Formats: sequence, C-alpha cells, structure tokens
Amino acid sequence: MTADDPRGQGPVHAMRRRSFALDLTRPLGTARGAIRRREGFLIAVERGSDGDDEGGDGDGAGSDGDGAVGLGEATPLPGWTESREACAAALDELDGRAIPGSTPDAASTPAARHGVSLALADAAARDAEARLADRLADEAGVTATPADAVPVNATVGDGSPGETAAEAKRAVDEGFDCLKLKVGARDVDADVERVRAVREAVGDAVALRADANGAWDRETARRALDALADFDLAYVEQPLPADDLDGLAALREGDRPGRPSDGVPIAADESVAGRGIDAVLDAGAADAVVLKPMALGGPDRALAVALRARSAGVDPVVTTTIDAVVARTAAVHVAAAIPDVSPCGLATGSLLDEDLAPDPCPVADGQIAVPTGPGLAGGAFEDLRRW
Repeated sequence: MTADDPRGQGPVHAMRRRSFALDLTRPLGTARGAIRRREGFLIAVERGSDGDDEGGDGDGAGSDGDGAVGLGEATPLPGWTESREACAAALDELDGRAIPGSTPDAASTPAARHGVSLALADAAARDAEARLADRLADEAGVTATPADAVPVNATVGDGSPGETAAEAKRAVDEGFDCLKLKVGARDVDADVERVRAVREAVGDAVALRADANGAWDRETARRALDALADFDLAYVEQPLPADDLDGLAALREGDRPGRPSDGVPIAADESVAGRGIDAVLDAGAADAVVLKPMALGGPDRALAVALRARSAGVDPVVTTTIDAVVARTAAVHVAAAIPDVSPCGLATGSLLDEDLAPDPCPVADGQIAVPTGPGLAGGAFEDLRRW
C-alpha cells in the first residue's frame, strides 16, 4: 500500500516515530517563563521507488522500501505551537502506515506538520543527491545559489546586569558579533540597566537585539523603546502580545503616523505564527520578522514566509524553538536558502545538555557552515535513520 507525497515527490511508504526529552544545560529565562526541557518526536519516512512496499507497523522497525529514509523532528513549544499531546495525536493518525495525501494541519498542529514535511523533504533531497537548502530554494523559485554559511546571533537569557553582561562578553569572545537579549521578565528600568551593561561590556561594534516575547502593554512598550533608543538596538522583538498588530504598527510610527519612526525598529515573532505574514505586513507591524520553522509548520513554509516578507521590504530572520539537532539543521538550510540573510537565531544547540546526535552544524566565529552532504547532512544522522 502506498500513497502519493502531497508535494508530488513520489510514493511514500511508511512513517515511524519515537519520542525524546532533552534537558537544557540551565533554564532559559524568558518573559513567558523559564524553558527547562524540550520534548518531541523524531520522525522517519521511508520512500520506495517501486510502489509495492507495505507500510511499517509503527513499532520502530524500518520498512522494506528501497528509497531514501528521510528524518524529521516535531518538538512542540506551547505558546508557539500545539501542545505535545496534540502533536502526538496528529502524528498518531499517520504512524506505522503509508502517509496519506496530506500532512498534518499547519494552523492547528504546526510542529507535527514540521516533522512530517521535513522528513519528506529530506528523503526527496537525498534521492536527488542535493542539499536540503538547494532543494528548498529550487522548489520556492529562488534563483540565487544558497549560501555555504549562515551568520548567527548568540542568545542571552534573563539575569542580573552583571550576569547578562558577562554572558554577552563570553559570546563576543567566542566570535559572535550579534547578540539577542531576553527582556520583559523584569520591569523596564531593570531591563534598561541590563542592556546598558551589555552595551558597555561589548562596545558599539556588536549588534544588539532585545526580545520581549510579548510581555509589555502599549504604554510599557513605548516607555521601554524610548529608554532603549540610546543603545542602538537592531530591533526589539515582539514588544506587544501577538494579536496587537495595530499596537506594533503604532510603535513603529511613533509620532509620525503613517511612516516608520526614527526610533528602535520592531520585529514580529509570535505575531507571524499566530496571525500570519499577510496580516503582519498589511498592518505595517514590523521592520523584521522572526521565523521559527517549527511554529510555521515546516521548512518549506518558513522559506515561503521569508520570501513574502523580503518582497515587502521586511527583513526575515530564521530562529528555532530550542529544537533538537535535526530541526536545527533544517533551519540552517532554510536560512541558507534566503539570499543575503541577516544573522539568525540558530546557535541554540549549546543550550541543550544533550542531543539526539552530534551536531553537524557547529558555530565558528559567529557563523554556521551549511552541511554539504545530500539532504539534511549527508551521513551525519545515519544512526538516527536506523532506529
């Protein structure tokens, strides 16, 4: 029994999954609370070339298909995606049998859709002996050759001014020239002192971003932006709740209705996943958009959103939901497929105490080299493909 791949890439035979749980090295403080552990599902899709193989029985054994085995990862993060339970339920509808002609719904279960669509894309790229980035770019109509390396920022969690500055200085010493600071968990005055301490510690040559995760109301956000204007921030990410697009637009305009102000630029993150890129662009709510493939429903959808934003003059930045190595690697390929991409939030592997496999995308001097092997990373994940 076989089914057609929903993107026309040939017959798909069977899907299997297994769960995992990974602790962070230490809690990552955000305005939404600390992230301590990431739980998700590793997904394998085996594609056959002859269309005669039966689907697997879902117990972890591989099928007898003779095509490439593609890997995917579904690691939900409530607030950005569905719950783990909803993700599991969506995958259970596919597990252990031929994949039907549609993937899980991106609107209601984006992490599940990410895992399945990534596995399909990895298998197709491996069959074609192409990098995932090249395959994604080709399917999206990108004419520029994907990059061989992607610039990345370091992420600095919540802490005292001294702790934040010390962590920022360590990142710069490691070669990062762009830092994202988590704000919003403290009052505005405390966060301003943290940003001040970082700017003094790292100097003016390092780009700084601040991420409030929607923690402020309009009055607080305006006060924060006015106070942060002295520190030459690249942008403040999601200063207001995701649904408040009019408020984000007003923050951009400041005292110049209808025109972006000369103040701190605004980036949208949760608003893109929650309201959609068209709503964000139509509202004039962002100077930049932060794109999490896990929250958008897959690498293909993330790249499409990036290109839509770029066409509207809005800068796309790719980041993760503190994913495991399979999804992080896929996000690197997404970023590589975006021409002249800005520093992306992909240097998050070090936040995990352990991982599913060795990382084929280590950070060096503030950049990540894009794996050259076919699919996600050539032979880097062979043990994961054989479980």
